[in-house]
Amino acid sequence: MGNRELRLQGQAEFPLTERGRRQAEELAASLAERQVIAVYSSPIRRALDTAEAIASPLGLTVEVQAALQEYDFGKLSGLTWPEIREQRPQLIEQLLSDSADYPEYPGEEGREPFRQRVCKALWGISERHAEEESVAVVTHAGPVAVFLLDVLHRGYHRPMPFTLDNASVTTVEIAEPQPVRPRAVLVGLNDTCHLATV
Repeated sequence: MGNRELRLQGQAEFPLTERGRRQAEELAASLAERQVIAVYSSPIRRALDTAEAIASPLGLTVEVQAALQEYDFGKLSGLTWPEIREQRPQLIEQLLSDSADYPEYPGEEGREPFRQRVCKALWGISERHAEEESVAVVTHAGPVAVFLLDVLHRGYHRPMPFTLDNASVTTVEIAEPQPVRPRAVLVGLNDTCHLATV
């Protein structure tokens, strides 16, 4: 619902729309073929509802981790972009500029604390499942993006070099480092093929 209303969602709660629920079902059907043995999720309801759609057919219980939440945009969380433009026109100007720096949001979490909490959580999950096990982590675009930047050894700055759609699948393979292979390899980005009929 927040996407449809053009809102800066962050950690604000917005339920899945009917389309979002259908997409979660299509995603669950796609992941059912991947032998997922654990499902982790952000506690934010739109992610958790998606995670439960994935876990239920597999007979799994979702493990909720607060560290997988979206970025906290502070006082602007939940506002529409037109409302933000009215209240903070300079923020919109910076977002539209070529600056590599993120604008400041009043009361925000902070980019480096966000990066650290997300990467700690996701590397921790990977260490827990080091035996070539497939796990699903249901989170938000922000956490996926900062983790991928870490995997790719890129700095956390603008512009973000990829797009992440709702209910898409991004796949990272984690293994012991080898002379010709790093610890983590991005093998699939923003796959939405399973959503073709939704």
